[in-house]
Amino acid sequence: MIKEIEFTKMHALGNDYIVINETKETIIPEDKKNNISKTISTRRFNVGADGVIFVCISNVADVKFRIFNSDGSEAQMCGNGIRCLAKYVYDNDIVKKTTIQIETMEDVKEARLQVENDIVKSIAIDMGKGYFKPEDIPAISPSGNEDEFIEEEVDVEGEKIKLSSVSVGNPHAVCFTEKNIAEIDLDFYGPRIETHEAFPEKVNVHFVNIISPEEIDILTWERGAGFTYACGTGTTSCVLLGYKMGLLNEHVHAHLSGGDLEITVTDHEDYLTAVMEGEAFTVYEANMSIEL
Repeated sequence: MIKEIEFTKMHALGNDYIVINETKETIIPEDKKNNISKTISTRRFNVGADGVIFVCISNVADVKFRIFNSDGSEAQMCGNGIRCLAKYVYDNDIVKKTTIQIETMEDVKEARLQVENDIVKSIAIDMGKGYFKPEDIPAISPSGNEDEFIEEEVDVEGEKIKLSSVSVGNPHAVCFTEKNIAEIDLDFYGPRIETHEAFPEKVNVHFVNIISPEEIDILTWERGAGFTYACGTGTTSCVLLGYKMGLLNEHVHAHLSGGDLEITVTDHEDYLTAVMEGEAFTVYEANMSIEL
């Protein structure tokens, strides 16, 4: 059966998404969401995107956020995607508020919109806590450390790479390196670290150059998507880890391949939280035909 559906193409720092509104009815059947998300995300053969966002009704928040990667797998959270969703629901009068509660697979996130003349200029997302215990990421510490996964030597085809890991609703592995990230062979290291045995549910991978305690450059390989121009949860993770390791300050300006993000860390002594702020854009609205 062929079905014609409406969608909106959006991006945040070059991380692009196909947004489908399911607040009034189910557009894509649940058992077909994985395969159809993969199909319509395929570049050159379909609309093409880093993933598909479904805007859904929530029983615990203003709206529910679901996101599927370009390989069809569903992700727990996505920092750039959730900013797109916040802008989408405001622009389309689904939730016409400047503070929006958004349900994710992890928990409820708060989005605070900066709006001028009814135009969303930027979105700040309360990203919540960083989880550093390996069992919470999940990760397996090569050294056997059960408290944290910090500066662990991970064997990548015979090369020892120091990685640190944290979860902000999804798992991240970060390599702080003095080597210029422009010289990193991401196509080699990305998939090998993503699927490394140290990360049983796979992992998002980031290489970071520290310019100063308040400024960093990031190169990202996303779990289930490959190279992406930006990753909101990844940027948050890089700053949380850098702060915990004493490398970065509370407020950090992060440069990604697709643009910049601002991350602010709050130290609660027993745990760390972070707020991410950046832009989101609507590219176009259109219809497409899909086979169900």
